[in-house]
Amino acid sequence: MLQDIEHSLACPHCAQHLVLHDRTLRCTAGHSFDQAKQGYVSLLPGDAHTGTGDTAEMVAARAGFLAAGHYRPVADALAEAARTALGGPEHGPERGSSDGRGLVADLGAGTGYYLAHVLDRLGDERAGAALDISKYALRRAAKAHPRIGAVVCDAWRPLPLLDGSADLVLNVFAPRNGPELRRVLRPGGRLLVVSPTSRHLRELVEALGLLSVDEDKERRIDEKLGPWFDRDDRVEVEFRLRLAHADAAAVVGMGPSAWHTDRERLAAALAVLPEPVEVTGSVLVSTYR
Repeated sequence: MLQDIEHSLACPHCAQHLVLHDRTLRCTAGHSFDQAKQGYVSLLPGDAHTGTGDTAEMVAARAGFLAAGHYRPVADALAEAARTALGGPEHGPERGSSDGRGLVADLGAGTGYYLAHVLDRLGDERAGAALDISKYALRRAAKAHPRIGAVVCDAWRPLPLLDGSADLVLNVFAPRNGPELRRVLRPGGRLLVVSPTSRHLRELVEALGLLSVDEDKERRIDEKLGPWFDRDDRVEVEFRLRLAHADAAAVVGMGPSAWHTDRERLAAALAVLPEPVEVTGSVLVSTYR
C-alpha cells in the first residue's frame, strides 16, 4: 500500500519528501498528489507524456500470461537473486539495510508480478515501490501484494524517490536510467536486471516476424550502466514453453511487438503453427552494485 513506501517518496517538482495525509501526498512546498481510487498515485510532472505506456489491452494480455505461470522460472530466478543480493543468512547482515526493511523498487514494474514474487521470497517486512508510466498496469500492481505502493512516473525523468532510499532496484524487460538508478540506491545497494537473450521466443520471432533481440544486447547493457555500476554476477535462465495459440498471441500482445503487429496477420500466422507450439524462454538475470 502507498503508506508502506511513503517514507521514500520525493516530490517530482521540488524533490522534497512527500507525506501522506488521508489519500493525498504533500510536500512542504505545497505540491500535492491525490491517490486514485484504484490505489496508485501519479507523480508525473505536468509536462510528461504517457503515450509510451502499456495500453489496457497490453496489460490485460500480460496479466493473463503471467498468471498462467509461463514466466515463473524468471520470477523464481529473480527472487533468488534478490535474496542473495540483500544477504541471506550465509552472506551476513552488511549486505542489507540495518533493520531489514529497506525499500525494493521496481522500475518498469508493470502489473507488479515480479516485485510481488521478490517480496514474498525475502520473507520480511520490506516494502516495494512499483514504478511505471502505465496507469493501467499500476491499477493491477497496487493490488498485487499488500506491501506494494504503485507510482506512475517516467523512467527517463528524475524518479520520485529520495536519494539512497532503496536497498534494491529491479528492472525486468524495462528501460534503464543509469544515473537515476544509482541515485536512488543506497551505498552498496544492488540493481537486478532481467534481459532477454537472442534465443528468447526465437520460434515465435521466426514464425511471426516479431522484433528480435540483438545478440550484442548483453554488452550494450553493461556499457550503458558502466559509469554508475559494476556487474557482480550474471545467471542465464533457459526454459521451455508449451503455448496454446491464445497464449502465443498474448506474449506478442504484451510486449514491444504489440506496437508493430497487425492483429489479423498475427492470427493467420498463428493458425499454421502446431498447437501447442514449443517455444524457448531465455533470459539473463544480472546483478550490479
